[in-house]
Amino acid sequence: MLVQPVRRFLAGLRTRDYTRGNLVTSLVALALPMVAGSVAVGVVFQVVDLAFLSRLGEGPLAAVIMVNQTVWQIVTMMLMGLNFATQSLIARSVGGGQTEAAEHFGGQSLVMAALLAGVIGLVGLTVPAELFGLVRPDPAIAPLGVSYLRLLALLGFGLCGSMMFRAVLVGAGDTVTPLLANLVQVAVALFMEWVLIFGNLGAPALGVRGVAIAISLGQWSALAVGLAVLFRGRARVRLRARHLRPDPAALWTLVQSAWPPAVQMLGIVATTFAFLRLSGEFGQSVQTAYSIGLRLGMIIPAFSFPLATACATLVGQALGAGDTRRAWRAIGTGVLVHGSVMWTFAGLVFFFRVELLGLITSDAEVIAIGSDYLVYAAGSFVLLGFNLVAIRALQGAGDFIVPMLISMGSTFAVGIPSAYLLAQHFGPSGIWAGSLLSSIFATVATGARLATGRWVTKGLELMGAHRAQA
Repeated sequence: MLVQPVRRFLAGLRTRDYTRGNLVTSLVALALPMVAGSVAVGVVFQVVDLAFLSRLGEGPLAAVIMVNQTVWQIVTMMLMGLNFATQSLIARSVGGGQTEAAEHFGGQSLVMAALLAGVIGLVGLTVPAELFGLVRPDPAIAPLGVSYLRLLALLGFGLCGSMMFRAVLVGAGDTVTPLLANLVQVAVALFMEWVLIFGNLGAPALGVRGVAIAISLGQWSALAVGLAVLFRGRARVRLRARHLRPDPAALWTLVQSAWPPAVQMLGIVATTFAFLRLSGEFGQSVQTAYSIGLRLGMIIPAFSFPLATACATLVGQALGAGDTRRAWRAIGTGVLVHGSVMWTFAGLVFFFRVELLGLITSDAEVIAIGSDYLVYAAGSFVLLGFNLVAIRALQGAGDFIVPMLISMGSTFAVGIPSAYLLAQHFGPSGIWAGSLLSSIFATVATGARLATGRWVTKGLELMGAHRAQA
């Protein structure tokens, strides 16, 4: 009896007009399915995945986390740049009533994903040892990290394609389909991890290689769901074969919009690389504590990032419709809702940091070091309550260059230098303090850019250019 009401409710979310109506309701309608999907991937998957990895021992655990947080993060952040660009282009096109343009950009984003997957696979096949060696891992875990990285790269189209179809749908205002795909992805990945890591159901026990294969199978499953919906016309945008024919002009537009956020996100990876290397100078316990702290920190964006992404869609569609006042109001609403969530999480991380670390490791030294790190991380989460919404709003408007410059400044002019200097005097705590200083700089600079209002002009100019091309 509940099936039909649920279907009607989900259909209403898919077809809602986000250029009008109550902003809190619109934000929640967009964000809730993404939060549910992120909880599935960012919380349920991460917790169970960590539990599986911990059964393999600290070496395999550290190898997988180090790959995920460094080398593979470079790949993910590059794809996120394309994801942000695709979402922004499609949101503004849908808001402006240009459905065909939205569908064309959606198809071209998949073409770009295929090209990137080919490059990623080639690099992962030829130089995985050199890439993993950049973080100076313990020699005992290096072979594990290399084999894990090689398989992720060779099977990388699942990640590339699934990220792009999500961007297409979220930009159009459909966050329900990505939720369904996420649920499929998590179910497939965790089941296959259980099978392939430990050799259940007669399969070989592949250890960390089984983790890579299982994760990739989950991503390919999500991609299959997304493509079926897009090509069967069950979403707000529908892809056809003609949208997959490479269009140099559209691909160049995507590249122009994608490279600044990709570089911006790579600043985050550079910080992680630098901090892992710095922490490694203080011994394996410090590096392990930092790695575990990073993995726990990945749970927070499962709730925060969907809210900020929903705000980006609202801003983009409002500017596409020419409603600048609604774009401003969308940012204010996003900060209030997102901030309350992030500040709550910051308190939980601060007050229950020892208990959280105890879920992952029983090593008292690692827990003590990780607890110190999470104190500073909680401070960064407080700032992120405003900063993430502001950054995504700017990107939703098509303002990509300035956020990139802010990210580079916070990373290379503030974060890494201050962490290095402070570590000489305060040990690992100096590294964590450098990270917090970087967050403070980024928050102040992003707020200043937002206050100028130049992003509004940028968004309107881009819409005019796209209409002229059409």
